[in-house]
Amino acid sequence: MRFRHPDGTTVHLAYCTNVHAAEDLAGVVAQLREFAEPVRRRLHRDRLGIGLWLARDAARALTADPSALRSLRGELDRRGLEVVTLNGFPYRGFGDQHVKYRVYRPDWTEPERLEHTTDLARLLTALLPEDAVEGTVSTLPLAWRTGFTAERRRTALAALGTLAGRLDALEELTGRSIRVGIEPEPGCTVETTDDAVAALTGPGAPPPHRVGVCVDTCHLATQFEDPEGALAALTAAHVPVVKCQLSAALHAQDPHEDGASEALSAFAEPRFLHQTRACTDTGVLAVDDLGEALRPGALPPDVPWRSHFHMPLHAPPPPPLSSTLDVLRSALGRLVGGPVPLTRHLEVETYTWQALPEGQRPRTRAQLADGIAAELDAAREMLIDLGLKELP
Repeated sequence: MRFRHPDGTTVHLAYCTNVHAAEDLAGVVAQLREFAEPVRRRLHRDRLGIGLWLARDAARALTADPSALRSLRGELDRRGLEVVTLNGFPYRGFGDQHVKYRVYRPDWTEPERLEHTTDLARLLTALLPEDAVEGTVSTLPLAWRTGFTAERRRTALAALGTLAGRLDALEELTGRSIRVGIEPEPGCTVETTDDAVAALTGPGAPPPHRVGVCVDTCHLATQFEDPEGALAALTAAHVPVVKCQLSAALHAQDPHEDGASEALSAFAEPRFLHQTRACTDTGVLAVDDLGEALRPGALPPDVPWRSHFHMPLHAPPPPPLSSTLDVLRSALGRLVGGPVPLTRHLEVETYTWQALPEGQRPRTRAQLADGIAAELDAAREMLIDLGLKELP
């Protein structure tokens, strides 16, 4: 969906298709028919934005066959869908039954990550709507923290620098500008806003006109970062917000309250990594997964906890748990509620529908489409409340 900011800028809102387990091109096309178009119809819109996830095999097929790329573009047009942003974080296997740490490989020290992201940028120039000249790609924040040495950091930043040069050449060739945003995530070598500023302004940093930050508001909340302060720090450091992923984390205000531990344990599942943080007077304490957090003594039970579990925007968990929708609202107000938008690409990214506790997850394709549409409708209302006008 498109919105007009009071300053005249067009702001795009999409939903991310990494919620659908499509690894190859046939699966990508099927998800447009089975989910994306039905979501558009539920919202009564002539046009719907999607943040397309193209796994390695799908991206390679499109890169190798220009006719397949033209066919995909035609499929998008016929179904009333448009793409201005790609999710380049998961490389492959995101629909597997056990993802966990594998989502961070290959990282930016490995040549496969550079080549894949280059392919995505090239593909996006062909998928952009006719009236769009700017596209964005989100990517992982360099690497998972374990074993990340100073030498590996230099290698990763050098790869991003190489990517920036390729993006410059791509714009000269196509007239379309593609920017990439690293996405700070708990547990990674870049997990906070300060980490992002250090990586993107320090020695060896790639040029800011091509590489910036993708702000994920679930990740921001999980780290107990103040959204206004975090975004102000990015602005002060001249680090661009390439895109924002609208998402909410799982929150337990009082983990030792009756029923809280049992409620949290229902979200500890084997598929995705749910990094969990506790906010204490002396700082934020961390463990890598929710199941680990629930072990006695892992985190203090008398302070608030947050877990990296993307909660549906319109449906917070039942008490005594809640979601960090307030952090999302605050971040969104700073990003697009001011005199000029700090980013023009917004993407609802709730990929955890099938990881929700049994009674909360959708059981049919129609129920999933209903949920995605409801999330987009909630995001739409937030934008309208901030003074943006929805466009046809």
